[in-house]
Amino acid sequence: MTGVASATISLDQLPNRQWATVLDVMRPREPDEQELVLRLTEIGFVPGEAVCIVASGVPGREPLAVRLGHTTFALRRHEAALIRVTPGAVNHG
Repeated sequence: MTGVASATISLDQLPNRQWATVLDVMRPREPDEQELVLRLTEIGFVPGEAVCIVASGVPGREPLAVRLGHTTFALRRHEAALIRVTPGAVNHG
């Protein structure tokens, strides 16, 4: 086993301009959050996808401009916090 679990962070913790690989989207219990997870999965936040925060707002890094494939999405920090990633991505750009 490698130390992948120790390198797992939520997307909102990823530094700007660093590529990462999506591992999973967390499954919350609240109905509103479950719909959000479904939306994030439908737009492409699925295991194995390369992702990068290309910009963040100020103050408080809100919202985050997130690059996924050839598309850039604006996510709120609490939305990005549901996405688990591991820093580093083999197939990006």
